[in-house]
Amino acid sequence: MTDLSQIVKAYDVRGTVPDQWDERVAGALGTAFAQMLDGAGEPGEAVLIGHDMRASGPGLAAAFAAGVRAEGRPVIEIGLASTDMVYYASGALGLPGAMFTASHNPAQYNGIKMCHAGARPVGQDSGLAEVRDRAQALLDKDEPLGEPSAPTERRDLLADYAAHLRTLVDLSGIRPLTVVVDAGNGMGGHTVPSVLGDAVLPALPLRIVPLYFELDGTFPNHEANPLDPANLVDLQRAVVAHGADIGLAFDGDADRCFVVDERGEPVSPSAITALVAARELAKHPGSTIIHNLITSNAVPEIIREHGGEPVVARVGHSFIKAEMARTNAVFGGEHSAHYYFRDFWFADTGMLAAMHTLAALGEQSLPLSTLAAEYERYVASGEINSTVADQAAKMVEVRAAYPDAEADELDGLTLRFPDGAWFNLRASNTEPLLRLNVEAPTAERMTSLRDEVLDRVRR
Repeated sequence: MTDLSQIVKAYDVRGTVPDQWDERVAGALGTAFAQMLDGAGEPGEAVLIGHDMRASGPGLAAAFAAGVRAEGRPVIEIGLASTDMVYYASGALGLPGAMFTASHNPAQYNGIKMCHAGARPVGQDSGLAEVRDRAQALLDKDEPLGEPSAPTERRDLLADYAAHLRTLVDLSGIRPLTVVVDAGNGMGGHTVPSVLGDAVLPALPLRIVPLYFELDGTFPNHEANPLDPANLVDLQRAVVAHGADIGLAFDGDADRCFVVDERGEPVSPSAITALVAARELAKHPGSTIIHNLITSNAVPEIIREHGGEPVVARVGHSFIKAEMARTNAVFGGEHSAHYYFRDFWFADTGMLAAMHTLAALGEQSLPLSTLAAEYERYVASGEINSTVADQAAKMVEVRAAYPDAEADELDGLTLRFPDGAWFNLRASNTEPLLRLNVEAPTAERMTSLRDEVLDRVRR
C-alpha cells in the first residue's frame, strides 16, 4: 500500500518512480490538489502544469491533470518548463500551478512543487498536508478516480517568461561578457537560449558557451546538483579554457544558479545574496531582505551597511516565501543558491539572480573575483552531508558537547562561539542525512571546528 508520508515532504513531493509513486498516485494527488484549492477559496480556476526533462514527467503530469480535470477544473499544460517558468505563469496569469521535477535528485526520482495562484507556496502549513491526507484517503479506497470532465489547453510561455525577466534586469547596455553555462542536461538548456541568448529576443552583449544543454533526465555527464563541488569541475575548466568572464551552473529544474569567477573559483551563494541585496536596496532603500540561518554572517552585515533590514528564516522555499510575503521583503537568498524576488511574486528564480550578477559584472570593469571579494568576509565549509541512523539523538549529543556556545534551534541546531565561528547541523527534509555548515573568521578555525563536529556526527 502506498504511504504518502514517505514522499510528501515539508514543501514538496519527492520520491522514486515507480516504487514509491506512479501515475495512479499522481492522479490521486491531482484530485486532492483540486479539492484543496476548492476549500481554500480558489474554486473553478484552471491549474497550470509543467514538467522537466525526466522520462517519467509527461506521464505523471498527464495523470495529475486527469485528476484535476475529474474535479471539474480546467488544465493549462505548459509542457517542458523550469520551475521558475511555472512560477512566472502562476504569477502572470493568476492561477495555481504544479511543476513536476525532482530538482537535483538522480534520474529515478520525480516530484511535484505546487503553488497557489500568484505563485504563493503550497507547503505543509499552506495546503500540502491536506493534499497528502486527501490523496491518501483516495488511494486507500482503491477505487478509480472520476472521469476527466474539464478541458485541457496547451500554451507555450517560454518567450513570455524570457521577455518578463528582461524587463526586470536590463543587460542591453553592459560591456561584452563571455559566459560559460553548464545546464547539466537540465532545464537550463531549455531556458538560457531564450533568456540570455537570441532564440526569441534580440541578442544581448553576451557570448554564451554552452555545456550540456541537451535535455536528458538520465544526467549522462554529471548530476544536476551544483551544490556538490564535483559537479562544478567541468564548468571551472571551461571558464579557464575559454578565458570567460563568468561561469553559471543550473540545477535540474533551473531554479538554482551557482556562479564561478574568471579564475574558475566558485563564488559562494552568500556572496551572491549580498551582491543582489545591495543592488535591490539601491533601488528600494530601507527594504527588508530575507536570508536563512546558513548564509554567511557577511550577509546581514552587508544588508545593514546598505540601509536594509535583514530577517532570518528557515531553510526551504515555502518558509522563505511565506516570510517574504509577511514582511514585504524585496529579496531573499539561501545558502543553497535559491534566490527570491518581490518583483517575481516572491518566488525563487535562479535565472533572475544570474542576470543581476551579469549586470553587476558588466556595469563596471573589474573581474568577478575582485567584485565578489567585496562580499566574501569569512571562510565557510560548504554543506557536508552525513548519513546518521538517529538524527535527533545525534543533534542532542552534539549540543551537549558545547554547553557554553550560544544555541539557536530555529532550523536544526545552530551554535555560535565568541570568536565569530558558528556551525549549523540540520536534518534534510528530502533525504536521510544530517547537513553540516561551518563558518569562521579564518581557514584554520573553520577547518578545526568542521573536523571536530564531523568526528562527533560520524562517530
